[in-house]
Amino acid sequence: MFTGIITDIGTVRSVEQRGDLRLTIGTSYDLSTVDLGASIACSGACLTVVDKGEDWFAVDVSRESESRTAPGLWVEGARLNLERALRMGDELGGHIVTGHVDAVATVASVAEVGGSSTVTIEAPRELGRAIAAKGSIALDGVSLTVNTVEDESDRTRFTVNLIPHTADKTTLGGLTSGRQVNLEIDVLARYLQRMTGSKM
Repeated sequence: MFTGIITDIGTVRSVEQRGDLRLTIGTSYDLSTVDLGASIACSGACLTVVDKGEDWFAVDVSRESESRTAPGLWVEGARLNLERALRMGDELGGHIVTGHVDAVATVASVAEVGGSSTVTIEAPRELGRAIAAKGSIALDGVSLTVNTVEDESDRTRFTVNLIPHTADKTTLGGLTSGRQVNLEIDVLARYLQRMTGSKM
């Protein structure tokens, strides 16, 4: 489990094809406190630490994970939002995030409003009922509050607000129109959809 509060931005230093992709990710984390087998959310995808060094850790990205996440993340030089797994007693500053990506969404527009940015996102229509105004959503692993929601025939458009701190401390500050992002709906909405028999 995660909270959607990003604690580091890592950089993919190398990518090796081994059947699955083996990524080496540079980080400022104190790796002496990270065990092999630990979970780290990498731009919203929960991945397992399989090797580590003084200032890097390695993960394997399966073909399933690669096919269900936004393009451009698992390449050399990519910047990734990092979050270590939630520990008992930690502050839950965002919302409950599982690290399981529900869909790849697309940035429709980014507009400056005051000192912040309003980002409009287009998501698959089948997820529309799970996205609610003033509810929570995770984009590339970042916990955000949904401002507005509008359902269209084949997609759902919603907006989120990025304050300067979020833009500076995550990769979302570089969002541009057309960029694809990992989207995870609120876990409570996911279960409610299942319980009420809605298709997702």
